[in-house]
Amino acid sequence: MTENTRLVHATPEQVWSVIADGWLYPLWVVGAARMRDVDDSWPTAGSKLYHSVGSWPLLLDDETEVLDATPGRSITLRARAWPVGEAQVHLRLDSVGVETEVRITEEPVSGPGALVPRPLVAPSLKWRNTETLRRLALVAEHRK
Repeated sequence: MTENTRLVHATPEQVWSVIADGWLYPLWVVGAARMRDVDDSWPTAGSKLYHSVGSWPLLLDDETEVLDATPGRSITLRARAWPVGEAQVHLRLDSVGVETEVRITEEPVSGPGALVPRPLVAPSLKWRNTETLRRLALVAEHRK
């Protein structure tokens, strides 16, 4: 499992508003190329985002499901990106004054990606989630 943190210069409510708007997912999640649909109940448990991963013309349609969510505090996702596989991703938002410490953990849970030894996959997940948090911060800090 990899873990990254970032201090975002926005309140937890502002960060959550980005996460809660499923149509913004490709703006901050590395690898997501476009949205195809978002369940009306997003981001409640069981709701899904329907996205594509990759780069045109090699786009694959897939989905991400909410496993658990506490509005303004945390969300746990089952992110699919076949043929690589699936990962469980957890984001936690902690208030630090008027800012937010965002912590993301990710672990491959099925498919070929789950078979790769952790020491080999950890550096790429670390990089990906560093960039994901950077993008989330940029959107939250500049969205009013």
